[in-house]
Amino acid sequence: MALSCKMMLLVACCALLAASAMAGPQLGLGGYHHGGTYSYSSLHDDPHGLVHGKYSYKYGVHDPHTGDVKSASESGHGGVVKGEYSLVQPDGSTRTVHYTADKHSGFNAVVHNTKPHHHY
Repeated sequence: MALSCKMMLLVACCALLAASAMAGPQLGLGGYHHGGTYSYSSLHDDPHGLVHGKYSYKYGVHDPHTGDVKSASESGHGGVVKGEYSLVQPDGSTRTVHYTADKHSGFNAVVHNTKPHHHY
């Protein structure tokens, strides 16, 4: 019985250690974080040269069961990021945000809200 308790304690400690390692700060190359903020890392903060790489992504969700409707796309090249996202808000209106970010101008966003379409 004592060996079983020691083994459970060891497993619990390993799980806590693994969870704390995963919850710690990651590579920190900028991007989205909780709270809807955007951070940009300079070349000096990027020893691996990843910030100035080229990338793009796009996704969308349309779930009639939950009413979750949203989409996003973003591309980056040479330290310049361009993107947009949209979502249907609880009142049925659509919010669309177009944004750019770079080292010189920082983060700039233009927000458009459209009223819901009512079909009578």
